[in-house]
Amino acid sequence: MTQNEMTSDDSTDPAAVGTTATPDPSGEPLVDQSIEVDGTDGGAQPGRDTVIEARDLNVFYGDVQALQGITMSIPENQVTAMIGPSGCGKSTFLRSINRMNDLIDAARVEGELYFEGKNIYDDDVDPVALRRRIGMVFQHPNPFPKSIYDNVAYGLRIQDETENLDQKVETALKRAALWDEVEDQLDKSALDLSGGQQQRLCIARAIAVDPDVILMDEPASALDPIATSKIEDLIEELAEEFTVVIVTHNMQQAARISDKTAVFLTGGELVEFGDTQSIFENPEHQRVEDYITGKFG
Repeated sequence: MTQNEMTSDDSTDPAAVGTTATPDPSGEPLVDQSIEVDGTDGGAQPGRDTVIEARDLNVFYGDVQALQGITMSIPENQVTAMIGPSGCGKSTFLRSINRMNDLIDAARVEGELYFEGKNIYDDDVDPVALRRRIGMVFQHPNPFPKSIYDNVAYGLRIQDETENLDQKVETALKRAALWDEVEDQLDKSALDLSGGQQQRLCIARAIAVDPDVILMDEPASALDPIATSKIEDLIEELAEEFTVVIVTHNMQQAARISDKTAVFLTGGELVEFGDTQSIFENPEHQRVEDYITGKFG
């Protein structure tokens, strides 16, 4: 999908629908509309290797401010981890990237958030089309009560991308490191898979429609160590083709698999962001060092 397909058009046929590869938390299918945009904005554009850039981003839930003045640039084809104590705004920022916070009535966003040079909060951006390019994998596996095959094919069918469907399903399952385990049971219910397999199935469903960015909200927190290891290996492999942004409470996990790390602390403040090795071995801020070494949080 091109950037032009991220904006809405009143002339689009309502029958032509699309979906993110993972379901909207509301349970409603997501429809897609498109118009042409020039891809330019009044402000300076993100750097050549930057895929997501936040500029003084603030998010409120009613009168409560969840994020305070977040400014950061997320590079393409790398793993960016977000760490910090509970309630510090990590997941709020993640959900802001594909406008999932739009589904919360009390949520309000101020500032700018760019995806490939386009402010995603501009009036002409269709959140549903945006979510086709920025997929999301949730904390708990959420496969549909359908077969393994139909789970992976779901988004492709909604978007009417059914040519060579078998091959696309197989490719997605292989990219999610699940094919060898399920190739002879594609008609089996996805609900019969183990937790780790279900999460990899959800990842396969997310990448089947070939997004540019994959957001992961604690994707291994509910899994056993073996399943967690498989997810971590998979994330590193996915970064060769996709930009991956992951929220995790597991600092060791962030240190193992990420290229960049953002440290959010109490009050929705981004305290430090940089190369993962530098963050963990030589943080610039005492508060970050205290958090990483377990003195608080």
